[in-house]
Amino acid sequence: MASKKNESDGLNIPNRINALPVKRIGPVVAGVIVALLAAMLVYGMIVNPNFEWPVVWKYLFNENVLAGIGWTLWITVLSMVIAIVLAVVLAIMRKSINPVLRGVSWFFIWFFRGTPVYTQLVFWGLISVLVPKLGLGIPFTSVTFWSVDTQDVITAFRAAVIGLALNEAAYLSEIVRAGLEAVDPGQTEAAEALGMRRSLIMRRVILPQAMRIIIPPTGNETIGMLKTTSLVLAVPFTLDLQFATNAIANRIYKPIPLLIVACFWYLLITSILMIIQSRLEKHFGKGFEARPIGTKGKQPPLPGKTDGEPKDDIQKQNQATMVGLNA
Repeated sequence: MASKKNESDGLNIPNRINALPVKRIGPVVAGVIVALLAAMLVYGMIVNPNFEWPVVWKYLFNENVLAGIGWTLWITVLSMVIAIVLAVVLAIMRKSINPVLRGVSWFFIWFFRGTPVYTQLVFWGLISVLVPKLGLGIPFTSVTFWSVDTQDVITAFRAAVIGLALNEAAYLSEIVRAGLEAVDPGQTEAAEALGMRRSLIMRRVILPQAMRIIIPPTGNETIGMLKTTSLVLAVPFTLDLQFATNAIANRIYKPIPLLIVACFWYLLITSILMIIQSRLEKHFGKGFEARPIGTKGKQPPLPGKTDGEPKDDIQKQNQATMVGLNA
């Protein structure tokens, strides 16, 4: 068996020991067991008649299911865009020197993180009952210049988007705040020394560096948002993917095949989102990955090294003698 190649290969080292790697049987046995269990699971799913695969293929590209996918994606995109913008504002408010801004931001995060998203969606579905009219006028008086019925403005679709966006913003704001605080304070001090405004520093210096930390959890939250859209029935909004498959299942009395249809499309969309997330992580992670210094294997021996030691000694400290004078 060939030995593992290392940086000292090719050097004339006397009395070299050619050690062979230790054979580990445990990982091989565990891999065989896991592969066998996975094969049994897949085989059982294929041959089990209760899954009713012909029904799955029949409704996989049903027009109502495809329309539900479109509505689900539209709700996800709008909710995430609104949530990201609001999360950045909330994170900046949390770091503000104004105690009112910090207090409002803290209360928003505390409330929307502390209550279930389903409950919040139910309230947004009843918003027209709680607030029958929306209008403009003089505060704390009955003088109104303009008003409109709430149910005409906040439809079921808009209520679903607003409810999901506000809930998600509370979680994303903490992610953004963590990313902002991870940037070295020296970056801000250097920008201030150049005369840059606080808003410009945040936009051109802090946020670009914080994106490396913000992107991974934000991608996870986007995937979670896609699946959370299945709760918009609480508004009620009845055009999303989950409701479309449930409606077909209730009509033909076959819930399991339609659940598989929904799972297939959710898995496909989340897989695409995971690929996009990995590309974004690589893009914003440029310049932060560890790279070797200098040309590997082409550096002269460091002072104090013997002929048998590797020339490429990047990971070791240079041997140097510090000579100084005591005052």
